Amino acid sequence: MIELPTTDKTHDEERQGEALVITKPSQPNGRKLYIESYGCAMNFADSEIVASILGDSGFETTNDYQQADVIFINTCSIRDNAETRVRNRLSQFGVEKRRNPKLIVGVLGCMAERLKAKFLEEEKLVDVVVGPDAYRDLPQLLDQAEDGRKAVNVLLSREETYADISPVRLNSNGITAFISITRGCDNMCSFCVVPFTRGRERSRNPSSIVAEAIDLFEKGYREVTLLGQNVDSYKWHENQEIPLEDDPTSVNFAQLLAMVAVISPDLRIRFSTSHPKDITDEVLHTIAKYDNICNYIHLPVQSGSTRILELMNRTYTREWYIERLDAIRRIIPGCSISSDIIAGFCTETEEEHQETLSIMDYAKFNFAYTFSYSERPGTLAARKYADDIPEEVKSRRLAEIFKKQQEDSLACLEEFVGKTVKVLIEGLSKKSDKEYRGRNDENAMVVFPITESVKPGMYANVFIEKCTSATLIGRVV
Repeated sequence: MIELPTTDKTHDEERQGEALVITKPSQPNGRKLYIESYGCAMNFADSEIVASILGDSGFETTNDYQQADVIFINTCSIRDNAETRVRNRLSQFGVEKRRNPKLIVGVLGCMAERLKAKFLEEEKLVDVVVGPDAYRDLPQLLDQAEDGRKAVNVLLSREETYADISPVRLNSNGITAFISITRGCDNMCSFCVVPFTRGRERSRNPSSIVAEAIDLFEKGYREVTLLGQNVDSYKWHENQEIPLEDDPTSVNFAQLLAMVAVISPDLRIRFSTSHPKDITDEVLHTIAKYDNICNYIHLPVQSGSTRILELMNRTYTREWYIERLDAIRRIIPGCSISSDIIAGFCTETEEEHQETLSIMDYAKFNFAYTFSYSERPGTLAARKYADDIPEEVKSRRLAEIFKKQQEDSLACLEEFVGKTVKVLIEGLSKKSDKEYRGRNDENAMVVFPITESVKPGMYANVFIEKCTSATLIGRVV
């Protein structure tokens, strides 16, 4: 997640175009790889898998695309402006390709799956197109591209989890890391392309997840974020010969959380994203039981209107969401809750927009990722519903949501002023080399002056003296 408490974009679009830092393969072959990643944390985790696979083939990653032999863009298809940014970036790489005809340019991820024909035929800037489940095939696809043939593999898988691949930690601060626990999604939300671009949901073997977390902790990492499109539906079922409910070896998300938490009390655990229909009291009690599982839940509401939620195929009601909020507050007092909110979904009335504002009043989200509805081709909403809310109405409703969230975010942070919070130091502040930054248990960003007693990777007790709408400001005590 980002530092800002609210934005006009979804959390799936926060990290834009970050390039990888240089890493060394075990047996370099002189070729260099540049990867630029857009979109959600899953895409960034996938880029680390790609770097590992190609590192085994001798590639060294570089943060300078002009030095690269292969350029990949790992893409997001959540919103139209994400695709526009990627196309603009491909045009820029096209200039480099004209200078160096041997340069291979490829598109990975969700856009690759959805727009493979356009990239290969219309754009004429791309040599390789690879979907999220085909990264193991990259060495062979690059060989095809080097022979002058267009290379494409966007086949979706019901089994692929990359559980046996040790990701190369790229752009890493050496303190925090992602661990993918599921791939794909079975929730057919009418506005979302993910089930079509990432395929059916499948869970990763829990032993491989725990092993990856142990390895990270032994290497000095102090926080892991368990990733999935819907982490609460995680379910590992080892014995496929018997019904899942009868398999004593099955592991659900609450049990997985506990398995990772017991690795060490000094290893912080976060996770994203939860789904309101699936988050259970068992998960909440597990969070409450272990001090090192952070008191923070990202629980997208999308709309406060039951009718709109039904059109979105979210499979819960306004009342169900409120009940889950109440359960979180009851079982984990002080838990930070963030959300996703869509303004101007198909047929949304003014009264239904007010219902969204009212559920925000009830929830008092610590922060929210907000955006106006953007129709995605191929989704159920695009096929069945007219995108009939005028853009000016969407913009006005979004501005009202944004304003309310700014007020709520500030109020939530003001509650920390005068208190001491435990912060995992992640590095220097983005605005000053005389300050450290890190997050507290509730995922609020904290900045404070550097002292000799602490350094990145350590926990610090920070007394909060003041705040902005986005950041807590304090001093080490």
